[in-house]
Amino acid sequence: MIYDLIILGGGPAGYNASERAAHAGMKTLVIEGEFIGGVCLNEGCIPTKTLLYSAKIYDYAKHGEQYGVKFGSAELDHAFVVERKNRVVKMLVGGVTSTLKKAGVDVVAENGIITGRDAEGFTVKTPSGVYKGKQLLICTGSQASVPPITGLREAVASGFAMTNREILDLKQIPDRLTVIGGGVIGLEMASYFNSAGSKVTVVEMLDHIAGPTDRAISSILQKNYTKNGITFMLGAKVTSVDKDGVNYELAGKQGSVAADAVLVSVGRRPRTQDIGLESIGVLVERGSIVTNDQCKTNVSGVWAAGDVNGKSMLAHTAYREGEVAVNNMLGKKDRVDYISIPSVIYTNPEVASVGETEESAKEKNLDVIIKTTTMKMSGRYIAENEVGDGILKLIVGRAHQNILGVHLIGNYASEIIYGAAMMVQKEMRVSDLQKQVFPHPTVCEVIREALFSF
Repeated sequence: MIYDLIILGGGPAGYNASERAAHAGMKTLVIEGEFIGGVCLNEGCIPTKTLLYSAKIYDYAKHGEQYGVKFGSAELDHAFVVERKNRVVKMLVGGVTSTLKKAGVDVVAENGIITGRDAEGFTVKTPSGVYKGKQLLICTGSQASVPPITGLREAVASGFAMTNREILDLKQIPDRLTVIGGGVIGLEMASYFNSAGSKVTVVEMLDHIAGPTDRAISSILQKNYTKNGITFMLGAKVTSVDKDGVNYELAGKQGSVAADAVLVSVGRRPRTQDIGLESIGVLVERGSIVTNDQCKTNVSGVWAAGDVNGKSMLAHTAYREGEVAVNNMLGKKDRVDYISIPSVIYTNPEVASVGETEESAKEKNLDVIIKTTTMKMSGRYIAENEVGDGILKLIVGRAHQNILGVHLIGNYASEIIYGAAMMVQKEMRVSDLQKQVFPHPTVCEVIREALFSF
């Protein structure tokens, strides 16, 4: 059999694209050697959010008296939380598997290697067979980076240091957890283990946390974390890891943080090795497959979506890229609008962002108006956040008054940001949005308040 489409990888990009392709009439094969659902479903987005929700409930219970709710005591049962996380993952993986089966997608649970191309199409070999496809979509995802820090690989091998994969199944809460890296994954895990009782220290090489997040937002997030007991070592370069903890250099001086466990969270790298890309000449730069905004590679008939192209390592980006690739295969012109892709940090408080930040606007010499509004302009926010200090920040183009960026920190930010992403994508103007009716009382009303400050 010659398939219309062979997809390497069954994560968000791969499984979503396979369903779209199958519904469009393409005979589709997914080759996945590890697990359907990919990193997101099995060791990323879903498991971490399951843990963080338990931590949020626990935090509310500990501070219930602020809202007139008193508890005798509250306790976080970490073993139960992990068990529940596993149930959630199993249920969702089963759902995806069932959906692919109903759509008529064939699935081969093995690793595949591209071995070449001939007049019939591309050839992919697995341990048990050889498959042919007219088109090829590469969705092999990414894996946690383990930098060449002295002693780190040995620490990972011994279990003293962990990546995001291993820490999700940690049986006991460590008394002292040191997190190397202050990006999204590191912060979410720092938040959970801090709530669960660990003394958490985050060692970050930059002078701020949360990477490209708008600096005003990340500063508030850091203040909240610090108030909750997390320690930050910013501008610190990790020099080594030993049996006692993490050693670093800060402002020319040597220091160390004692730890009972270490989380390595310094980013992810695309899985492009050992999948046969060289056999068909696919261009790879700095470890990522090179694609355009249609998800095309330099080789006709070969596409790449998700983390493997290194553009935006987010599951929702992967969904969209897979859809764009399939649409273009079918002759429907489509493209990914990367500037309007939202990002979220699912801590308590939540952080959500889309579009230009104040810093990126300055770097691009964009002429913008910046408005910052306290989330306390929302009645619901005040009702539900006794000591909340959240803000909304709008980045607006001065010439056309169009929305270029939206950034929030506070409850429900993750559920509000999709609307803000539409504002950015559609290049909506302030005057247009001032006519939009927002439901009352909601937290999203803070956007309306900010719009009328122009």
